[in-house]
Amino acid sequence: MRRKEHIVRHTAEELAAMTKRGETHSDWKKAAAMSDEQFETSIAADPDEAGMVTDWDKATVEMPQPKALLNMRVDRDVLDFFRKTGKG
Repeated sequence: MRRKEHIVRHTAEELAAMTKRGETHSDWKKAAAMSDEQFETSIAADPDEAGMVTDWDKATVEMPQPKALLNMRVDRDVLDFFRKTGKG
């Protein structure tokens, strides 16, 4: 049985238009008026965030390394074996 998907996808343009029309679930004025302490209290009250500790001070951006070029010679029977196991 196929699971029902609850993910909704929008383009950046669609999201901008929705925001202009006021079709957002976020109360940005309320959020802008909250103090850091109020944010922390609000997050702590959220059951999805229970016990989650995030230290953004130590966060880093890791860029993926480029793929390495690999050339090797193998016997034909070894190559045939791996080709039979599937794509890739």
